Amino acid sequence: MKTLILDGSLAGDTIGSFSTATLQSAIASRGWSAEVIVLRDKKIGNCMGDFLCWLKSPGKCHIADDNLAIAQKFFESDLVILLTPITFGGYSSTLKKMVDHLIQNILPFFTTIDGEIHHEKRYENYPNMLTIGWQSQPDEQSDSIFRYLAWRNAINMYPKVHVCGILYRNQQEKVMKETLNRCLIRVELFESDVEPSLPKIQSSSAAPIPVHRALLLVGSPRIQKSTSSSLGSYLFKQLNQHGVETETVYLYKGLHLPERMEALRHSLETVDLVVLSFPLYIDTLPAPVIALLENVVGWCKEKKTPTRFAAIVNSGFPQPHQNTCAIANCAEFARSAGFEWMGSLELGGGEGMVHALPLDELGGRGIPLRRALEIAAGALADGQPIPDSARELFAKPFVPVWLYKLVGTYNWKKRARQYGAQKLMRARPYQKIL
Repeated sequence: MKTLILDGSLAGDTIGSFSTATLQSAIASRGWSAEVIVLRDKKIGNCMGDFLCWLKSPGKCHIADDNLAIAQKFFESDLVILLTPITFGGYSSTLKKMVDHLIQNILPFFTTIDGEIHHEKRYENYPNMLTIGWQSQPDEQSDSIFRYLAWRNAINMYPKVHVCGILYRNQQEKVMKETLNRCLIRVELFESDVEPSLPKIQSSSAAPIPVHRALLLVGSPRIQKSTSSSLGSYLFKQLNQHGVETETVYLYKGLHLPERMEALRHSLETVDLVVLSFPLYIDTLPAPVIALLENVVGWCKEKKTPTRFAAIVNSGFPQPHQNTCAIANCAEFARSAGFEWMGSLELGGGEGMVHALPLDELGGRGIPLRRALEIAAGALADGQPIPDSARELFAKPFVPVWLYKLVGTYNWKKRARQYGAQKLMRARPYQKIL
């Protein structure tokens, strides 16, 4: 069996190096081969969500960096092992950056799996998957979210066997070795994980304090011309009408510059409310957003005044419940940063419904979204969590699933035709040669 280990640990992380060495030894004892790729040492750009890997160069990311070689090795392998410190119940930004690029390995067209809409396979066979995460000590909420994310990813990445294991820094090495070996045995025996339960996330129960200043973080690579911006901007327009001073920061816009990061840090120190609006990327947040939140945790630990945090997520799937893991990750971030979780709004089929247009231009189909955001703004301005009535209205499907699939297929083909790639959409550039 040919094994690929994608190490998403940070430099100096002893659990990461221990896990890699232990797995290599266990794999060799089975007569398998193993290749380790330390992702922090590779040049991997952020997935820009432009879908050119579906439309212009089908099956291959147009960003010519190390992600292409890793995607090739992915399909040359029988087993892919993902290693990561558990970050807000999910992956580190280092691992997630490569996971985001795995979208090139599936098709844009929709299929139905156990009643849910997902993307079709691009290839006939996919490698089995083993996901290993670690954190300081057992934490039921974080552990459950991580297992749920790994399970959700397995639906979209089509392995025949998928297993998730968790290590803890307060464990003895012997125990960690046993856990890793047990995971490999389960892969050998084709014992996949069953669907784990996602913990119920509770909004803040603290006494409401009116909000005076709010910060919108837009986590889409399309910055202003994005559905995330349209949704967040309308919410903040309503907050303005409630007398709240507002500011907007586009996370993909120059935040690699020290002066921009320092300005953001200052803003976070002075606001009462932070709202993150972002698109769903492989069941959770985009890698650059995770990277930013990793920094925010360090900045805000010592903040004296309370900060409230809410999230708006939109996905390309018509069923809004597919956003639940991403929202759980957001709530877990709030817990890690010491923020008060104020709830979320989750939209299915956001790109098809909003298409980055200002909500005032959507006419009748935008009425439920506008009303939901107005209700949410009123509650948040008063220091209260987003009401269930707003969440239900926001998540209400705007077209039947069958129609969404039909129109989606037509639109993907139409867009590929612009690049002369309509006959190449099902290409398999990384096809494993037997």
